[in-house]
Amino acid sequence: MTLEEARQLDASDPLAFARERFRLPNGVVYLDGNSLGALPRAAPAALANTAERQWGEDLIASWNKHCWIDWPTRIAAKLSPIVGAKPKELLIADSTSVCLFKLLAAAAQARPGRTTILSQRRNFPTDLYVAQGLADMLGLRLKAVDPEEIVSALDDDTAVVSLTHVDYRSAAFYDMRSVNDAARAAGALVLWDLSHSAGAVELDLDGNGCDLAVGCGYKYLNGGPGAPAFIYVAERLQGELANPLQGWMGHAEPFSFVDDYRPTSGINRFLTGTPSILGMAALEAGIATFDGIAMASVQAKSRKLSQLFVEEVEQRCGGEVRLASPRDPAQRGSHVVFAHPEGYAVMQALIARGVIGDFRAPDLMRFGLTPLYTRYADVLGAAEILADILSSREWDQPRFKTRAKVT
Repeated sequence: MTLEEARQLDASDPLAFARERFRLPNGVVYLDGNSLGALPRAAPAALANTAERQWGEDLIASWNKHCWIDWPTRIAAKLSPIVGAKPKELLIADSTSVCLFKLLAAAAQARPGRTTILSQRRNFPTDLYVAQGLADMLGLRLKAVDPEEIVSALDDDTAVVSLTHVDYRSAAFYDMRSVNDAARAAGALVLWDLSHSAGAVELDLDGNGCDLAVGCGYKYLNGGPGAPAFIYVAERLQGELANPLQGWMGHAEPFSFVDDYRPTSGINRFLTGTPSILGMAALEAGIATFDGIAMASVQAKSRKLSQLFVEEVEQRCGGEVRLASPRDPAQRGSHVVFAHPEGYAVMQALIARGVIGDFRAPDLMRFGLTPLYTRYADVLGAAEILADILSSREWDQPRFKTRAKVT
C-alpha cells in the first residue's frame, strides 16, 4: 500500500474523529495502547476539577456534594455498552490483581467440595500467581493446561476456570460461549480476565452467559497509569457469592460503624476499602472516549489495521520476523505480535525512531493497534521503519541491548 492510499483510508475512516479525543505527541506512532492507553484530552481537566474544586474547595463534603461515594457504580455503569453487561453488574474497584483474588476466592468458596482451579499454561503471570497463592491458602489445586485442552480438562472437581480472554502475547482469544457452556455443564464457574479485550473487541458478557470477569482500566480504556480495574458479576450470582476481602465499603451500613460484618446486596458487596477518587476521575475521562462509538465499529477497524500491518511487515521484512499471532484477523484481539531473536533490541531501535511498541520475553515484539487513535498511515509508517531497522541492522548497537526495568 502506498502512503497516499493509507491517507485515503484515514480520510474515509468513520472513527477518525475519535483521535481528536486524545493528546498524542507529534512525530510519534504510538502502538502500545494495549499496555497504556494514550492520554484523553479531557483527563487533565477532570483531574484538576476533582482535585482543585471538589477536594480543594469542598473537602470532605465532596463525598455527599459530589457523590464520590457512588462513583464506583456510577462510572462502572458507563462500561455497560463497552462490555455488554447490565450497569448493575459492574463495579470499579481496586487493581486487576486484587479483583482477580476477590472473584477467584468467591467462586472457589461457592463450589464446596471441589478443589481444582483450572487455568491455562502461559496465562498472564499475575493471573497464575494469584491462583497459586489462593490455592495454597485454601488447600486447593491449580491445574494449568494448554488453551486447546481447557474444555476437555473440566471435571467434577473443577470449582472455577480462570482464563484471559485475549492472550497478552499472541492476541489469540477464546470462544467465550463454548467455554461458559462447557463449564456450566460441569458445574464450574468461569472467571474471565478482560484486560486485553475491554475497549478493543466487541464483548457480550450477558449474551455469552458469563459468570464473572475483571478488567484493566489503563489499557484500551485509557484510564491512565495504575487506573482502577473493574469487576463484573452476573446478576444471578450476586446473592450467592461472598466477598473474601470484607471491608467497610461492602457493608450494608458502612457508616453505622458496627463490629460485625453484614454484606450489602448487589454488586456493591464486592467493594472493600475507600474508592480511589482521583483514579476514577481519570478513568471516567478514558471511558468517555468511547461515547457514541459502537464496539462493532472499533472491532472492524481493529481487524483492518492489523491485517494491513501484518501484510506490510511480511512483505517488507521477508523472513526476518515471524508472525506470532493468529493469521486470521478474526481470531486475534487488537494487538499483533512478531518474533525476532533480538526482539528487545529491535523494539528499542523502533522506539528511538518514534514507533512505540513493547517487548515480551523471550523474543516477542507487540504492536497495539488502538482503533480510536491509530491511523492506517501510522501502521504503514511503522512497517516501513521496522523494515529499515532490520535491513540496516540498526538494532545491533549496545545502547539498544541494555535491558531497562520495564520492557
